[in-house]
Parts: sequence; C-alpha cells; structure tokens
Amino acid sequence: MWKLIRLEWKKNNIIKYMWKALIMTFILGIFILAAAGELENGEKVLTYGSSMLKSSVELFTNICFILLTSVMLASFIVSAYQNKTMNLMFSYPINRKKILASQMLAVWIFNVTALVLAKVLLYSVLVMSKKYMHITAAGIELGSGMFYVEILIGSAVMVSISFIALLVGLWAKSSKAAIVAGVIIVCVTQGNIGAYTLLDNMPFHAALLMISAAAVFLTLYKVETKDV
Repeated sequence: MWKLIRLEWKKNNIIKYMWKALIMTFILGIFILAAAGELENGEKVLTYGSSMLKSSVELFTNICFILLTSVMLASFIVSAYQNKTMNLMFSYPINRKKILASQMLAVWIFNVTALVLAKVLLYSVLVMSKKYMHITAAGIELGSGMFYVEILIGSAVMVSISFIALLVGLWAKSSKAAIVAGVIIVCVTQGNIGAYTLLDNMPFHAALLMISAAAVFLTLYKVETKDV
C-alpha cells in the first residue's frame, strides 16, 4: 500500500502541492501577524487577544486545507474518471479498491501532515514574535503534549470531512463540482451567520464525519464490478 501511495504522489507531482501548502502558510503568517496588532506612536500594540489569535490560526488554516484537499481529490481521483485514465489503472493486476484507497490515503496523509505542520509553524511564529510585537500568546502552549494532540485530531477531522467533496465530484462526474463542494464545506464548517456558528459544534462535526465515512464507503462500493 505504501508503495502505491508513493506512486500516487510521484504521478501527481506532490512537490507542486508542497509548494502550494508552503506559500499558503507563509501568506497566512504575514496576514495573522499583520492583524495581531497595529502601530500606535511607532510601537506595536495588541488588538487581538490570545484566544482571537488562536481562532484566526485555526480558521484560516482549516479553510485553506479543506480547499486544498478538495482540489487534490479532484485532481487525483475525479479527473482520472473524467479523463478515462482510471480505465488504464484498473487494468493493472492490482485490486481496484486498493488503487482507490491508495489515492485517498495519498491525499489524506499529505493534507493532515501539511495542516499540522502549518498550524505548529504559525503558532511558533506567534510565540517567538510576542516580545517584539507585544502579542499575547498565553493560550499557545508549545511545551504541552496535549496541545499537539489537539492540533493533530482537529486537523484529521477537518481533512476527513473534506472527503464529502469526493463523492459529490464522482456523482456529478466533474472536478469542478468537487471543488465547489469543498467551498460549501468551508462555508458550512467555518462560516457564521451573525453570532451563530457551527465551528465548535461537536455533534455537527461528528455527523459530517459519518457522512464522510459513507462517502469513502460508497466510492469503494462495488468498484470491482462496476464500469468506469
């Protein structure tokens, strides 16, 4: 399985997506630092508290990587069905479910890893910048193991939910539909209407995870016998 995952990364030029993730993280770092305070009499003063900074990091990184996951699913899997290249892949003496599972795992592993690293990097930058920019980073506990566990779990949940876009793209037989579904997922999970938001609604995210699991199951269901 690991060889198939590495093959998918090589075939789809994973370096390109690494650069995209790095550039997104760099831009987010500049944006969050710029929003963290404002100049007053030549000195940087706090405008956002630590909770607001953490919310900003979580919000913007989640948005970026939900969209990146949707784009990669569209490129790795949906477009392969559209372009009929999946026919060639399914002609190999390898179980079809194993091929599809390796494609999904290639996207999932990359995005979970990239999202975790992006969050850790941004939090580290905020902590290192606090004495120069008067940023309050009291809630960012880089020395706590639980802090990293929370980041890992949160990242895995967000990337997993993005797999709903895969089923939408396959049903519509359109890469664009998968990306649009990713945008809708961002709006639903990260957006708010006035003071109302589903951002921290655990039952809602649990329901989305179940839908995502169903999407993966339906993608693999009877793939050995159905035509592509």
